[in-house]
Amino acid sequence: MLFHNYSANMKSQLFEVTHTTVYRYVSVVSVSHNVVRLAPRLLDRQRPLSHRIELTPPPSVVSVHTDYFGNDVHFATIDEAHQELRVTAQSTVAVGPSAIPDVSETQPWERVYGRCLLDHSKTTLEATEFTFPSPHVPVAPAYADYARPSFTAGRPILEAVIDLTSRIHRDFTFDSEATTLATPLEEVLKNRRGVCQDFAHFQIACLRSLGLPARYVSGYLETLPPPGQQKLMGADASHAWISFYCPGIGWIDADPTNDVLPSMQHITVAWGRDYGDVSPIHGVASGGGDHQLDVAVNVVAKGVIETAG
Repeated sequence: MLFHNYSANMKSQLFEVTHTTVYRYVSVVSVSHNVVRLAPRLLDRQRPLSHRIELTPPPSVVSVHTDYFGNDVHFATIDEAHQELRVTAQSTVAVGPSAIPDVSETQPWERVYGRCLLDHSKTTLEATEFTFPSPHVPVAPAYADYARPSFTAGRPILEAVIDLTSRIHRDFTFDSEATTLATPLEEVLKNRRGVCQDFAHFQIACLRSLGLPARYVSGYLETLPPPGQQKLMGADASHAWISFYCPGIGWIDADPTNDVLPSMQHITVAWGRDYGDVSPIHGVASGGGDHQLDVAVNVVAKGVIETAG
C-alpha cells in the first residue's frame, strides 16, 4: 500500500476515484514487474488530497519516482506465484475551474509557430519538444490538410483550436469496437471512427503537422447517468484529451471527444507525447501465457469544498 497526502487551498469540486485493474492469466506467473501511472497530478487548479495504490498479491519491491514529463510513477515487483493480479488505485482530488483566456488574448497561430522555431527560452524549448512525431502520432500533410480550414490567416490560436475541436467532434463517430491501440492513425482518419484515445492522437497530429506543440493528457471524466437512472459502479473509464501551448499563457486543454475545454469535470493524471508515455499500467511477466484484462473506474463527485492550506 502506498499513500500520499497533500493540502488544497482553493474552492473546488471534490471527487473520489477508484480505478481497479485485474489481470487473469491462464497459467502461473512466477514474477512480474509493473509500472503504474495512476496518481492524479498536482496542478494550479487540481489538488490531490490523498492517493493509495494496493496490489494483490503484495509486491516485494516498491519504489516511486517522477518520470521525464513530471508524472508520478510507481514501480512494483511481485515475486509470489500468481494467476491473478489486482491493482486498485483510490484517490481523493479537488478540481478547480480552468483559467481559460478570451480568444483575443491569444496570439495568432502563425506567431506561435514562428516562436517555436526561433525562441530558445527554457519554456518554449520544452514546449517545442511536443512538435515532433511520436510512436502513436505521425506528422504528415494529411493531418495538416484536415486542420487548415480551422487555421486561417491571423486567427488566434485558441479560436482555431476550438474550431478544430468542434470539427473533430462533428466529423468523427465514437465507436468502442472500431479501433485498438495498434490501429494506425491514418485508418482512424479514413474511417472517422474511434474512441477518445484516437481522437486525442488525431488532434495532436493535426497540430504538430502545423508545427504547433501539443501533448496527450490522460485522466478521468465524471460521467452522469441518464435522468432517473442510478449511476452504475465502475461505469466510468479512463479518458484522454489534449493540451496545446500558448505563449504567454501556457498550456490549454481541449477535449475533442466531448467538444469542450476541460474544467471542473476533468481530472488530470498524466501527460506525455502520446498514450505510450502515460499508459496506466504496463510491465513484464514471467509465465502466465494469455490473459484476460478487466478494468473498472468509478468517479464520484462529493460536492464543492473550500479549503485553506
